[in-house]
Amino acid sequence: MSAALGARLRANGDEVVEVREPGGTSLGEQIRELLLDSDHMDPWAEALLFAAQRAQLVRDVVAPALERGAWVISDRTYYSSIAYQGKARGLGVDLVRQINEAALGGVEPGRVLVIEVDPGTALARQGRPDRIGSESVEFQEAVRAGYRDLADAEPDRVTLLDGAESVDELVEQVIRVIEDD
Repeated sequence: MSAALGARLRANGDEVVEVREPGGTSLGEQIRELLLDSDHMDPWAEALLFAAQRAQLVRDVVAPALERGAWVISDRTYYSSIAYQGKARGLGVDLVRQINEAALGGVEPGRVLVIEVDPGTALARQGRPDRIGSESVEFQEAVRAGYRDLADAEPDRVTLLDGAESVDELVEQVIRVIEDD
């Protein structure tokens, strides 16, 4: 989806920078390995590692791209941490938000588009499940509820999209959303 959206924006002559979370920098990729491949991790260690990789990504890649006027497409944002660690892990939405906002130093997504898929379907689509992707359907339902709460609380920033749609249709929906901004 990110690649298709990036290609569409590039076709319009725009500069597009695609990043992934966790990852996107040398340090971020090392943290990614810890986050996704460790056997066990305390929920707070998980939340703080996500915030740490995000801080590095913003300083090294995202902020410079935005300063140049580029589009930045990320497969996740700190809203993911709010849903996963804040809501589903029970660490507290407000506290996880505060930690990530401090790490981001004022660089926030202008728009958060959540492709909503039934948790059972999402789990079935995984190639090799990582530590977080191996969590139960109940955990994934809590994550989904976290995203829905965010969409309800911030409708001008967070938009839910139907993951049952084709990639082409999702790209069209995203283009309509960003053109309306």
